[in-house]
Amino acid sequence: QVQLVESGGGLVQAGGSLRLSCAPSGSIGSINAMGWYRQAPGKQRELVATITSGGSTNYAVSVKGRFTISRDNAKNTVYLQMNSLKPEDTAVYYCNADTAVAGLPMNYWGQGTQVTVSS
Repeated sequence: QVQLVESGGGLVQAGGSLRLSCAPSGSIGSINAMGWYRQAPGKQRELVATITSGGSTNYAVSVKGRFTISRDNAKNTVYLQMNSLKPEDTAVYYCNADTAVAGLPMNYWGQGTQVTVSS
């Protein structure tokens, strides 16, 4: 079964940077919007950033100015550059993709990658 595969998580000190990547393990049709979400322990999953196929972006207020989402449409890959990381950014980060297969909308999630920011 095709899924999204994330990479790039890890442990970093506050003020540091990480870059997350996400790509499908196989063909998932025509990808529209892609995005990153995160879930901290005891909290609900929340939107971090999204990007459309045309490159329009949207960010959570808490990460605006520190995180940058980008994508390579040729590789069906989405990235999240995270700078000036804070301990409150600690969470499991999930990749998401809205696609269309034979005209039918589909939605995919990755398995998540842990980001831990130490103070």
